[in-house]
Amino acid sequence: MKKILVPTDFSTAAENALKVAAQIAKKHNSEIYLLHMLKIPMQEIDVVNTYVDVPEVMFFMKMAHKKFEDIMNSSYLDGLTVHEIVKPDGSFNGISDICKEHGITMITMGSHGASGIKEMFVGSNAEKAVRHSNVPVLVIKNEHDDFSIDDIVFASDFKNDNKETYRQATEFATNFDAKLHLLMVNTASNFTTTKKANDRINEFISDYSFKNFTLNIYNDESVEQGILNFSRHIDADLIGISTHGRQGISHFLNGSISEDLVNHANRPVITFKI
Repeated sequence: MKKILVPTDFSTAAENALKVAAQIAKKHNSEIYLLHMLKIPMQEIDVVNTYVDVPEVMFFMKMAHKKFEDIMNSSYLDGLTVHEIVKPDGSFNGISDICKEHGITMITMGSHGASGIKEMFVGSNAEKAVRHSNVPVLVIKNEHDDFSIDDIVFASDFKNDNKETYRQATEFATNFDAKLHLLMVNTASNFTTTKKANDRINEFISDYSFKNFTLNIYNDESVEQGILNFSRHIDADLIGISTHGRQGISHFLNGSISEDLVNHANRPVITFKI
């Protein structure tokens, strides 16, 4: 958490994420990289005579820098090192490159979520970040005056390809002195007995020294619904989950529970890339 990237569109949701990032940065002596993906209206771009549109591009750049200046004057950023990044590209496809370039270790961003037809065709920027990022993505849905984390649900199938993400989750929990509630969700189409599930989880965590956890098997109609219902039952502060970051036709066919949670959960969600 030494270098936190916060994408912003200067909305209330983005500011909520920035306020959380500021609280984390103050506790862990982190730097914040504030990123704006500049969206230039297509009608302003002349693909034949590109030079004609330089003044328009500069205009949008200046507008973005002015908004950055206003944010930098916010009292909740006092005493913090905040870097400004403006990229003339409205997509999140290059977010991994941005993270590599600046040594980013975590992304914190706001989300309104999405549902129905909007989710199918548009999705959310948070969902895109989860899909493309190789570092943990912390998604904030609401304003948090005091972002304290005591109980984290870590949902998994507890197979070997999740071990690296579990290690990251234990480090995150340790930084916040939080308890991990290890969760396996049973569904009718993918059922495992309680004994087999407990044995699998115990074997999965046997190589790790982290001890502040509980083991939980939960039955529900779907994995996503089980995670949401269990998190609500224990009043979790955060949901943690692994993501494959599938893209293209693979993502279309297989979907992603982590991206669905980012869209549908009301509480904060953190994703760890497998």
